[in-house]
Amino acid sequence: MAEPLDPLDPALSVRDPQSPPAPVQASLPPRESSSGPRYWLNLVLFAATVLTVFQVGAIWAVGDAVDVSWTALLSGASNPRWILSGWIFAVPLLSILLAHEFGHYIAARIHHVPASLPFFIPMPLPPFGTMGAVIRMRGRITSRNVLLDVGAAGPLAGMAVAIPVLVWGLLHSEVKLVTGHGMQEGQCLLYWLLKRLTVGPIPDGHDVFLHPVALAGWTGLFVTMINLLPVGQLDGGHIAYALFGERQNKLASWVHGLALPVLFAVNVGLNLARSIATSWSDLVGQPTLVALYTGLAMLSSAAWASAFWLVWFVLLRFIGKAHPPTEPSSLGPVRTVVAVASLVLFVLLFMPTPMSTY
Repeated sequence: MAEPLDPLDPALSVRDPQSPPAPVQASLPPRESSSGPRYWLNLVLFAATVLTVFQVGAIWAVGDAVDVSWTALLSGASNPRWILSGWIFAVPLLSILLAHEFGHYIAARIHHVPASLPFFIPMPLPPFGTMGAVIRMRGRITSRNVLLDVGAAGPLAGMAVAIPVLVWGLLHSEVKLVTGHGMQEGQCLLYWLLKRLTVGPIPDGHDVFLHPVALAGWTGLFVTMINLLPVGQLDGGHIAYALFGERQNKLASWVHGLALPVLFAVNVGLNLARSIATSWSDLVGQPTLVALYTGLAMLSSAAWASAFWLVWFVLLRFIGKAHPPTEPSSLGPVRTVVAVASLVLFVLLFMPTPMSTY
């Protein structure tokens, strides 16, 4: 994901070659660092992300057979070498994220937009082990054509890796009877189609239990869906602004102010209804206080499982839902097709319920 740009920073703005020339202003050249670019933070964060993704991958790879929690690994209760078993999840996931971020980076470099290498964000918790990555871009992109190229390059590059990874993983996944309680990954049109093509019809009461590679591929779809939200300076915000101009800000206000709260409320209701339906026989006949406590626990669990849309509602309040303006210009026909295709891809990837309980 490309980090939000500063709309007030006039430095190094990228202009459309067909737009009128800007007035020439005299300025001093920026002071160059004698030590050159500093990549140590990028490397440290990437190394930490590799470690956290490998650890989460080990959880998916060995299941309950071995305790590969950080507590067990750091205390010596489990051999740290078990973390290497996580490569089967970590390598494909990191490949998808690298493709996404370097798609942005290469497009930015082609258009002479000053961009940093990716800053990966480690997260030492399941289900992914990372919160993705960002690229820092200095200056304001004033051309809608360049904005489209930089915004769309990341999702398209990431999907070029995610789809083959997911297909391979689904071909090596198993269809089993669903028993007990657990978490269900989100469904989208593209994911449903790929499951149908690779696994075939799924009997009632059964589901596809994902191979770690398939989980990495699904995560690639999930991350791309997030980035294609047509809000603010997410990739989807860049693409929608390049296509619609100022009208994109109205769309972003609608998405943030109405769609995200409704999605959160609907998901809480659905997860709560599933929990009640599953545990109804246990609730019947219980004392009132016990039933009330159990109901509150179910509500809390449903809210936690549905927190994704609430988290993004809060985040967008801070990072902003509007997009900074560009110079008056229009997209070329090829770029218009790319922009429309990117928004269609968002529809195919949209997961109303990213995670659910059963």
